[in-house]
This record gives sequence, structure tokens and C-alpha cells, in this order.
Amino acid sequence: MECPDILDFEASGFGSESYPIEVGYSLRCGERFCMLIRPEPTWLFWDERAEAVHGISRELLLRSGLDVVQACDELNRRLSGRTLYSDAWVVDKEWLNKLFAAAGLQPSFQLSAIENIQSECQYFIWDKVRSSLLSESSDPRHRASSDAEFIQRVFRQTQELCLQPRQQLEMG
Repeated sequence: MECPDILDFEASGFGSESYPIEVGYSLRCGERFCMLIRPEPTWLFWDERAEAVHGISRELLLRSGLDVVQACDELNRRLSGRTLYSDAWVVDKEWLNKLFAAAGLQPSFQLSAIENIQSECQYFIWDKVRSSLLSESSDPRHRASSDAEFIQRVFRQTQELCLQPRQQLEMG
């Protein structure tokens, strides 16, 4: 399988009151894209622990973020007809739904769980490979497009490892 198209969100926090503040993707063709999202007036929840992780301030979003209609239009224009994958589908799908509902629009693309395209072998070694690649990473950013590209790297690495003879895989 080719490397999948990946979509990732950064959010205002970790709970159900959180909302999307940045969306980014990395496509199999190498294209990366990222945009900040200006919070809706009713989106007030802000978790400073989340800000410490992604480094995006609410002030930056209010100053530089696109409004939800602009963000959804841009995603629909760029991703129409594609299926993108997420390694955190449960939360990313909720943030996608929240974004498009606020804009009164529907996505022209699909978002699916990466587990739907992983082999059983990939599934079982995913966390170990992810941790290993994180420890080797020189990109300290925790932002949507760089996270999406990182997920692609984990997918490729697990795919390559799973194609190796079983004896080599168990030793590594």
C-alpha cells in the first residue's frame, strides 16, 4: 500500500469542551498544509496544558486564524474526494464534525481511522515504532501538519518492518 494521506488537528484542550484550533495534513504526494482556526464566539474553553503542548496561543488564533467557513472551504477545495486517515480518529472526527457544523457545511472528503488500513502486524508494533521515532526526531514542533507527516513516517516504518521475515522482526 502507498503511504496514506493523513489529517491531524490541534485543539484547545483535551476534553469534550475542546474545539479545533489548527488543522493540517500530509498527502502521499508530499504536499503538506496547515492552517490556524479562529475560535467561534461560543468556543471559550481553553486549557493551558494543551497550549503548552502545541504552543499556539488563543491570541494568535484570534489575530491570525481563519474563520470556520474559510477553513472548511479551504479543506474542501484542497481535499475533495480524498480519504484521509487519523491515528486519533475518535477525537479528530469529533473536531472535524465540530468545525464543519459551526460553518454549516459538509466535508467533501472522508476521515477514517488509520487502524482501518493497518495490517495486524502494524497494529501490534505501532506504539513501539512511534516511540522509537519520537526519540530520534529532531522536529520539536507539535503542530498539525508536522504531526501528520510524522504519522506517515510511523506508517511507512511499521509497513517496512512487517514485510521483513518474522525472525528479524522479533529480534528488532
